[in-house]
Amino acid sequence: MRHIGRTAVIAVSAAALGLLSAAAQATPGARVTGTVLAQGSTPDHVKVGTDGPTEFVIRQITIQPGGSTGWHYHPGTLLAIVRKGTLTRTDAHCRSVSYSAGQSLVEPSGSREVHIGRNLGVEPVELYVTYVDPASSPLSMDAPDPGCKL
Repeated sequence: MRHIGRTAVIAVSAAALGLLSAAAQATPGARVTGTVLAQGSTPDHVKVGTDGPTEFVIRQITIQPGGSTGWHYHPGTLLAIVRKGTLTRTDAHCRSVSYSAGQSLVEPSGSREVHIGRNLGVEPVELYVTYVDPASSPLSMDAPDPGCKL
């Protein structure tokens, strides 16, 4: 048993040395910059899948104080980060959840969940949104008010 343990340690050590030498041979980037536009987190597990040709669209959306998106749904998956302000999202069951700067939200593909995003605060809400949609589909579809008293 002791011999097996020592062999495992030697094998792991050899593998680690191999990784270090591979990393030492890697080529560094040159004349490349990157800027993080927004960063957020969500406590939910996220899984994104598509069926067929897919388009990715990234938008910056600003909702002024007192403004709203109107009732709508998305044909694909939406990944959003709240950069500034507080977004209040209300679903078709009249349940509201607020998302503050630094938080993220996911609207999964195929849910077609009717909702509205509102800015109930005094500063603009700024969102960075990535849409993962079926090719040639609209980013959102207008929907009637489901009867929530907002």
